[in-house]
Amino acid sequence: MDRMSPLDATFLHIEDDKSHMHIGSVAIFEGPPPEYDDLVRMVAGKLPLVPRYRQRVRFVPFDLGRPVWSDDPHFNIEYHIRHTALPSPGGEQQLRNVVGRVMAQQLDRTKPLWEMWMTEGLEEGHWAIVSKVHHSMVDGVSGTDLLTVIMVKEPEPAPPVPDSWSPGPEPGARELVADAVRERLVSPYEQLRGFRSALRPSRQLIGQIGEVARGLRSLVGLARPTPLSTLNGPIGPHRRWVWARSRLDDIKTVRQAHGGTVNDVVLSIITRGFRDLLLGRGEDVDRRVVRTLVPVSVRPVGQTGVYDNQVSAMFAELPVGLDDPLERLQSIRGQMDRLKESKQAVAAGALTQPQGFAPPVLLATRTRLFSRVPQRNVNTVTTNVPGPQYPLYAVGPRLLEAFPDVPLQGAVRIGIAIFSYLGGLNFGSTGDYDTAPDIDVLARGIEDGLQELLKSAA
Repeated sequence: MDRMSPLDATFLHIEDDKSHMHIGSVAIFEGPPPEYDDLVRMVAGKLPLVPRYRQRVRFVPFDLGRPVWSDDPHFNIEYHIRHTALPSPGGEQQLRNVVGRVMAQQLDRTKPLWEMWMTEGLEEGHWAIVSKVHHSMVDGVSGTDLLTVIMVKEPEPAPPVPDSWSPGPEPGARELVADAVRERLVSPYEQLRGFRSALRPSRQLIGQIGEVARGLRSLVGLARPTPLSTLNGPIGPHRRWVWARSRLDDIKTVRQAHGGTVNDVVLSIITRGFRDLLLGRGEDVDRRVVRTLVPVSVRPVGQTGVYDNQVSAMFAELPVGLDDPLERLQSIRGQMDRLKESKQAVAAGALTQPQGFAPPVLLATRTRLFSRVPQRNVNTVTTNVPGPQYPLYAVGPRLLEAFPDVPLQGAVRIGIAIFSYLGGLNFGSTGDYDTAPDIDVLARGIEDGLQELLKSAA
């Protein structure tokens, strides 16, 4: 058994019948599609590199310990790799509809928490892999690392990795309870780990007292709720999903002409998308902002092969009240510089560290209750994950482009994920089916926002 970290367990505890906490992607390949059995063999040949893909979650009775990963004695790879086809004509809309339906389905917690859908019938003979992995298994960065493990850099399929796996004995309820109690009361390592976890924030406060204090001051402003908006409110279990395309070279052209970073430009064109969306809904955007949570990876540089969550967060305010694209860009540029200077992500990370010492039952209960509290402090989530800038292949065909999917949680009705691959920078926008029927307006606004900045750069 492998005990979950507190952050990984949190993504399980906040999931309910409406908020499904899996992250996803859509990878589109050149044709013709391979045989289904060949794809299964390719993935099976890489499973020894990702042991978590053959493990399932076991919850400790009464939340006496954090959940554990244990081998699935009935693992069947053909349950997880599925085969489907788009209805005619197989265009972008048909693919988006299928992705929305797939992402709306909660992963089966009695099995390893991942699925791949081999999808045929795309236009021009293309095919796709629609994948979803629970957030308790990976964050965005480790998910990208996983993509490069399953796929290969050459058209020829890689030889399978030697595999001697056989499932370990499955723990029963008594063993789960006994193991959790033993870790808390008997194991010197767990006691030392808990003690060190409790002291670590204190050491950080001593060593980085100025950074954490500045970050805490910037976090205080988040207590102020944003104005009432259709971006927040109850959500249902169904999803809509759309995408927008851009090129990394175009983003860099704007950056070189007007300053800032790639992320500043990305947030600026997203701001244009939300401005168009709110104006289309008849909302007043004068002096308005859209507050977005921006996940920040705290994974050590160079760390690979570790598939868990290592993230903190910053909170940016998108100035949708500004009509001029250059004013929007400069506003975001200045704001992001201030956020980095404020060390907001450092403070957010310091605040989340003590949960490693929290009793598991308190961690589970607190997380579930907090996720159900209505809020307007955050309007959306925007996550940007860099992907490989070299070609990838799956069973021969080349990966042409990829689009991400981000889960919705609580009262957030729209989320945006960004993924870069081979010079492309693509946006995947997820919306609640009932309250975001116009989410395509957001996608068009993102693309239009880049074009207007390119014109000004020229």
